[in-house]
Amino acid sequence: MELLINLTINGLATGMLIFLLASGLTLIFGLMSVLNFAHGGLFAWGAYSGVWFYSLTGSFFLGILGAILTGAILGFITEKLIITPVYGNHVQQILITLGFMLVLTEMLKVVWGPNQIAAKVPPYLAGSYEFGDVLIIKYRLFIIFVGFLIFGIFQYMLQKTKIGLVVRAGVMNKEMVQALGINIKRVFLYVFMTGAALAALGGVLFAPYSGVIYAEMGFEFAILAFIVVVIGGMGSFSGSLSAAILVGLAGSYMAYYVPALSLAVNMMLMAIVLIFRPQGLFTAKG
Repeated sequence: MELLINLTINGLATGMLIFLLASGLTLIFGLMSVLNFAHGGLFAWGAYSGVWFYSLTGSFFLGILGAILTGAILGFITEKLIITPVYGNHVQQILITLGFMLVLTEMLKVVWGPNQIAAKVPPYLAGSYEFGDVLIIKYRLFIIFVGFLIFGIFQYMLQKTKIGLVVRAGVMNKEMVQALGINIKRVFLYVFMTGAALAALGGVLFAPYSGVIYAEMGFEFAILAFIVVVIGGMGSFSGSLSAAILVGLAGSYMAYYVPALSLAVNMMLMAIVLIFRPQGLFTAKG
């Protein structure tokens, strides 16, 4: 029982990190129909900038804010300079964002060097809680809390606010939203910046969780994020959460019980979903 609880906590924490990256990706694709393969680079920049701000100020909270700000700024630059010229052309989007992903990765090495950088858990989140024979690491609980908090905030915004109404309407019919006098291009920009900020948040939270950060980390998590988006359903925010938890738990259990399948299990899950439910577990309304 103790082992199952720890594996579940580990899986949920990993799933929440993937969710923060995938949720931004699914928001961007759901509204803008943009395939942004540079999204993992924003995740890595969030990790590096957050660790840098944390070491500079001594405040993990300021490190998180710095990472979110960095992600939003990079999102603005990416949307204006990289995405805008290729709206409506998925082939060009894939090529140019893959190229930009390489640029972002190499720029990390230019700014912070090619070596791995250590990232420490803040003192007030270090250690663990003890419940009988079960030890639960505090920082992993913190990640799970943040993940559900972000989901709750954005789910409320999407379902209960005027901004959310515009976003959901844009997913259904962009031309009609434009005809109503709403500047859909500005909405696109804000959504893209929000998605980039979520990716950066996931990156800065991943840094202490992993203990080290490295420039290529964006590639690894970008693959997981796309798997989650496919499983959860393109454009579905709640689908991203469910799929991210599923992927996180599957990876955690497989890494312990069947290590040889720990890397393949995510591809297997995606293949099964594509065979039996090609649209994903949820629709864009979910």
